[in-house]
Amino acid sequence: MHDPATPDPQSAPDHTPGSLPDGQDGAAGHEAAVELVEKVIAWYSRRMLAERRAGAAGETLSELAARRQACLEDRDRLEDADARETARLAALYAARLKDLESPAS
Repeated sequence: MHDPATPDPQSAPDHTPGSLPDGQDGAAGHEAAVELVEKVIAWYSRRMLAERRAGAAGETLSELAARRQACLEDRDRLEDADARETARLAALYAARLKDLESPAS
């Protein structure tokens, strides 16, 4: 079974170094990458709230919190990321968001 929090790198769009999704570059590409990461952070936050309300086990909440924390760290890393790293994170988070929002997740 595929873990939606770690999308298969082969399923992520293949971007050449320095290129960003949809031909974006510079500040627009950076903002798009940050927005993708923040959408994934929001997904984890909503899921944690739903799990808490449902009385989920502590380990489930801990796992969601750890995944959300990793997203927060990636968002912070985007502050100083070069174009290649920004493109990599944008592709990773686009794939992750797609997996998380799919009906099977």
